Amino acid sequence: MLHRLVVLSRIVVVALVTGGALHDAAVRAQTNSLLTTRQLTLRDSWIYIEPEPVPELKIHSLVTVVVDYRSQVISDAELERRRQANIKAILTDWIRLSGLDIKHAPQLDGDPSIVGTLNSRDKITSDLETRDGMKFTITCEVVDIRPNGNLVLDGQRMVENNDEQWVMSLSGIVRPEDVLPNNTVLSNSIAELHIDKRETGIIRDGYRRGWLLELIDRYRPL
Repeated sequence: MLHRLVVLSRIVVVALVTGGALHDAAVRAQTNSLLTTRQLTLRDSWIYIEPEPVPELKIHSLVTVVVDYRSQVISDAELERRRQANIKAILTDWIRLSGLDIKHAPQLDGDPSIVGTLNSRDKITSDLETRDGMKFTITCEVVDIRPNGNLVLDGQRMVENNDEQWVMSLSGIVRPEDVLPNNTVLSNSIAELHIDKRETGIIRDGYRRGWLLELIDRYRPL
């Protein structure tokens, strides 16, 4: 009887050990399975590339601004105005000079009168369509950092070629997160954007207006 109890106890121990080993193996197999329940991220992709770190910008740091400005304005206007007036005037009192005195002068044939009608019509039609664009790059300096972290940019560039000269300047405010990892920013991300582009030289002299024509266009005497 004792022998049977010893054998039975050994069988139970073996079963417990075998069952525990099988359970651990099943857990490991489930963990290593492709059907794991762990949430996947972009970093688990084979083609994932770590993004470049955003540059740390301080005062006097340089930022390249890509200016790509385009605008189009289309305006149609039509004005029509009509006026009609009827005039009827009668002069009832006349005067005459008698020496240094002024006396009443009655009209024996009746008081003179004027009757008239005025009709006028004004019609104005105008069409306006303008298109302009500007595209260049300029490197600006961070001249100030606002309390909220926004960057104040300011930059100038001058190009001279023989007698031709181009002067460009840019200023504005941009958020740090709008600066790309390659240290560039698009002009449409800049607030309070101010661009000044001037040209001097023979080419400019060829199409610019003279002072008299500019005066006439400004005040339009006709």
